[in-house]
Amino acid sequence: MVTVVAGRESGAGGGRGAEWSPMRARGPWEARAEGRTHRATLPAVSAKSEVPSSFRSSATRPGAIGLIRQGVAETLSRRRLITYLFRADLKKDGTDTFLGNLWWIIDPLLQMLVYYILVGVILGRGKPGEAYPLFIFTAILPWKWFTECVQGGANSVVSGQQLIKQIYFPKLVLPLATTASSTVSFAFGLIPLVGLMLIAFPHRITAWMLLIPIVAIVQLVFSLGLAIGVSAINVFYRDVGNVTRHVLRFWFYLSPSLYSIDDVEKIARGNDLILFWYKINPFTHILGSYRNVIYYGTAPDWPGLLAVFGLSFVILALAILVFKRAEPQFAKVL
Repeated sequence: MVTVVAGRESGAGGGRGAEWSPMRARGPWEARAEGRTHRATLPAVSAKSEVPSSFRSSATRPGAIGLIRQGVAETLSRRRLITYLFRADLKKDGTDTFLGNLWWIIDPLLQMLVYYILVGVILGRGKPGEAYPLFIFTAILPWKWFTECVQGGANSVVSGQQLIKQIYFPKLVLPLATTASSTVSFAFGLIPLVGLMLIAFPHRITAWMLLIPIVAIVQLVFSLGLAIGVSAINVFYRDVGNVTRHVLRFWFYLSPSLYSIDDVEKIARGNDLILFWYKINPFTHILGSYRNVIYYGTAPDWPGLLAVFGLSFVILALAILVFKRAEPQFAKVL
């Protein structure tokens, strides 16, 4: 390439002239070298100093209290979903059998009959005028409710895996819906209790029976906490469902269900371990309170109920915390 450049004064005349000066074209490697030279002189940009503070993420992982509040808020905002799921559970329980939900009325009566023949007749536990069928029925009905809550809650998340994979929703509503359906079934189970008392034991009907809902609320909070905690653990360890069934059966016989607290105190004489277990066993106070208001016609065990009520809220808070910590992994594991 040839270019014309202005020259300086030349010759004696001092005139200006133009001279032809050939200029060689730069090669591509020279251009790259020059570009590297210019790039090397650019100032370093710091991401921390140049990025506006408004674009920086300030999100932090919520703490324990935050997760518990989040779980409660999500539950309160999904009341319609919980209602839909618990209605579906009630329909599902009734579609596979001919009698449907009437089994909540029949089953406690059949269990009472079995235990009365075994313990009351064969083992001679029942005494004349003791109303032993009513005595054991006041424990069988609440325990059946507790068993349904815990076992149903343990399988609630696993059984809803198809729904979890398809849409997003707070998984905490699954054990809540199962517990709600079990609670409605427990209310139906009170029908044979009232019928039994009206027909066979009318003299034991007192105004103290109006406090049954108070005792039931304490049991509901306690059962809900265990149901939520077990439902989260069962997602990762499926053996929990089977272990829970055997633990509940063992727990039933270690509670004053077929015998009174007075019998426990007689057995526990000289054995502090047995007496200690029955003092810390929540169902010693729950079943004892049911018996007081239904069978004995006296006030419930208020100190024991208050202690269990406080413990139940602690268990419920810890269960929600564990559930919310594990919830992001449910879809991957399932």
